[in-house]
Amino acid sequence: MEKNLAKTYDPKDFEDRIYQEWEEKRAFHAEVDPNKKPFTIVMPPPNITGQLHMGHALDQTLQDVLTRWKRMQGYSSLWLPGSDHASIATEVKVVDKIRKEEGKEKEELGREEFLRRAWAWKEEYGGRITEQCRKLGDSCDWERERFTMDEGCNKAVKEMFVRLYEKGLIYRGNRLINWCPECGTSLSDAEVEHEDKNGKYWYFRYPGADGSEGIVVATSRPETMFADEAIAVHPDDERYKHLIGTKVLLPLVGKELPIIADQYPDPEKGTGAVKITPAHDPNDFEVGQRHGLPQTTCINMDATMGETAGKYAGMTRFECRKAWVADLEQAGYLVKTEEKVIPSGECYRCNTIIEPMLSDQWFVKMEELAKPAIDVAKDGRLEHVPERFEKIYLHWLENIRDWCISRQLWWGHRIPAYYCDDCGELMVARTEPEKCSKCGSTNLRQDEDVLDTWFSSALWPFSTLGWPEKTPEMEYFYPTDVLVTGYDIIFFWVVRMVFSALEVTGESPFKYVYVHGLVRDAEGRKMSKSLGNGIDPLEIIDQYGADALRFMLMTGITPGNDMRFKEDKLESARNFANKLWNASRFVIMNLQDEEGNFKAMAEAGQGLDKLNLKDEDKWILARVNEAVQYVTQSMDKFDLSLAGQRVYEVIWNEYCDWYIELVKGRLYGDDEADKKVARYVLVRALKDMLKLLHPFMPFITEEIWNFLPKEADKAQAAGNSEGFLIKESWPVFDDGLTFAAEVETMERTMEAIRAIRNIRAEAEAAPSRKLRAVIVAEGKAMKQIQAGERHIKALANITEIQFTEDKSQVPAEVMSAVMGAVELFIPLDDLLDYKAEFERLTKEKARLEGEVKRVAGKLNNQGFVAKAPEKVIQEEKEKQIKYQDMLEKVTERLILVEKKL
Repeated sequence: MEKNLAKTYDPKDFEDRIYQEWEEKRAFHAEVDPNKKPFTIVMPPPNITGQLHMGHALDQTLQDVLTRWKRMQGYSSLWLPGSDHASIATEVKVVDKIRKEEGKEKEELGREEFLRRAWAWKEEYGGRITEQCRKLGDSCDWERERFTMDEGCNKAVKEMFVRLYEKGLIYRGNRLINWCPECGTSLSDAEVEHEDKNGKYWYFRYPGADGSEGIVVATSRPETMFADEAIAVHPDDERYKHLIGTKVLLPLVGKELPIIADQYPDPEKGTGAVKITPAHDPNDFEVGQRHGLPQTTCINMDATMGETAGKYAGMTRFECRKAWVADLEQAGYLVKTEEKVIPSGECYRCNTIIEPMLSDQWFVKMEELAKPAIDVAKDGRLEHVPERFEKIYLHWLENIRDWCISRQLWWGHRIPAYYCDDCGELMVARTEPEKCSKCGSTNLRQDEDVLDTWFSSALWPFSTLGWPEKTPEMEYFYPTDVLVTGYDIIFFWVVRMVFSALEVTGESPFKYVYVHGLVRDAEGRKMSKSLGNGIDPLEIIDQYGADALRFMLMTGITPGNDMRFKEDKLESARNFANKLWNASRFVIMNLQDEEGNFKAMAEAGQGLDKLNLKDEDKWILARVNEAVQYVTQSMDKFDLSLAGQRVYEVIWNEYCDWYIELVKGRLYGDDEADKKVARYVLVRALKDMLKLLHPFMPFITEEIWNFLPKEADKAQAAGNSEGFLIKESWPVFDDGLTFAAEVETMERTMEAIRAIRNIRAEAEAAPSRKLRAVIVAEGKAMKQIQAGERHIKALANITEIQFTEDKSQVPAEVMSAVMGAVELFIPLDDLLDYKAEFERLTKEKARLEGEVKRVAGKLNNQGFVAKAPEKVIQEEKEKQIKYQDMLEKVTERLILVEKKL
């Protein structure tokens, strides 16, 4: 092994190597261990069509931080990975591939051959995203990796379907569903993305069947008028009470439509009269059910117009809309057109405008399943972080409709329902029946549809652990602890997992739902292909390293809120890694002799009180100890950003910027015993800080750890024979390491050093310039500041310090700083090279006089004042005041300096 870290921090040198070592040594594997508490996270399974994006990077880093932390705390920490078959997205990919390569449609291949191609596609591309997860540093138990269509998950899906069917919670019915004409399948309500768009309302007159004027109705979808079955008005709407029970005619078509009274129309919207099209609108469907209206369709499944549309049949729905409106206008039925914002529903996969359609589909009754899921949130068995997202969760459940679970696809879990072609009997079974349960016929066929992808992923927290079998993993790791997910998927997935788990296990599938926001671009826009503003995490990792990306993500978030991706934050994270690398390299260099053997360090086995610790040693041990407490408490509350920021502060600000500088003199001195103590404290503090940082930046911390001296006996006893940091124990707060008095002394010392440095900067005195200081204090403050004398001299380049309680001892011409009970003075003679300062101030005075003259000239110019905007004039006035003030101060200082020449 090399004696020290490489001179330059380059994550490419070690990130892949370290991950391979972890995986080879099974560092991520979690066992059923009765001597440990379990901690479980199931990875939200990315689609096998997917590629790692910034949303994945954030989501998975959050999970990895929690998993690594709990592992170090001594839990049997399982992060169970897997991927989702993604019915719609995958089928689209495979169909496109077959079209491009073979010029065929899936129907030409047949179901069996198509599925063979789909599985081949999954084998070729399905593992791509999990390999990308490894680049990010995900410490998943890859030995337990699952797939939503593997044998175990398929068994669980069939079991769930049959149980719900036998309980009467799954049924088949002809109902209005969301239909995607492009994907050719039904969608659940959660799979429809709603967006308000600019559109039109057309006001049409429906003439009375008796020759009267009739009624005016507004619609945004005139192409559905061919399937109208009634006109509804509110029973209390005085304008239309006399028309209830009469009939009107569908313009140009002549079909008679009754005018009915119903609570659905809002008298304040449109004309207060609503056309009712039960087969093409969910609200109209409900009205139709109440009034027993026919369910006529006029749009086909491919979004072309059907025979009911007459001469418009075969047109697309939008072609028909244009032609139909033109014909109605020409015939005099169009009253007016109104520009309006129209709610629009689109397929979440292909963004095609969905079409409400009547269809025979499978549904889950939701009322009975929703109640227990509501109760676990209200009674605290399920907690949302942040709490505000519980409202979204409850709102969805309290307003939920029956769930359409059948999809008109071939890729997915085929519905375990079988039909007898002889007697029509329907059988739902866990395994394919040999004969009809009613007539004994063997002429059976399975339902053609597959289940909604979310039906199988709803079982993910327990199907992956072996349910419906009572496996040791199910008994030990279930229920899981935390679900990490984005706020955009609460109703898609979270709700379904909760009610499914409660139904079959009686327990909530997880205790906490940690909800994070989205990663947006630098301008705050959502990343998308259409905007071309997506950022590839793999490219970031290649440029900056996985650790920098992870740390940037973790310290840039607050639970539930979006974050903006900014390059400077990445630079900052990488600079932090570089700072830690260089500091660690310095420490290791001072721990080893020329042969690479570790030099002697103080023995702490008898307790720290036996060591001759100096104030700075106690200070850094106390600061790291405080960081341990703060970070642990923050992690417990899921404030991962605050935890990461505190680790940053203790490493950069306290250890690197202060402690290393404070002990350098001791490391290079002649006192061997003191050197041992300094080395011991350097290593102890660094080790604890690496442990705190490891969940956030696992690669660099593991690499540095590899070069530090190990306590072999402890590692062996903990089962960490490889000496990996990932298997080390999490540091614990120690009441004996507070060292309050020494911390106060060192804080006062550092405050004095900072004050002297600030005075140097203000006086523009070079850091190498030797200075004297006078410090005025008394009592406790005097003792503290005197205790720090050696540090003040060394780090502030002070040659002599005069400590006094008598302020009259202070020279007349000084620069000063007040630090509570301590006043610090630096003689002006020490700070300034008067000749150089005189020359500088003379030039500055001339420059400022020029600026004052230039601004005055502008403001005295009547032409400028008359033409310039008020804002510009005001800016010039402010400049005049600023320059005049600067000139006065420079003049005063110049007079003072001139006296010294």
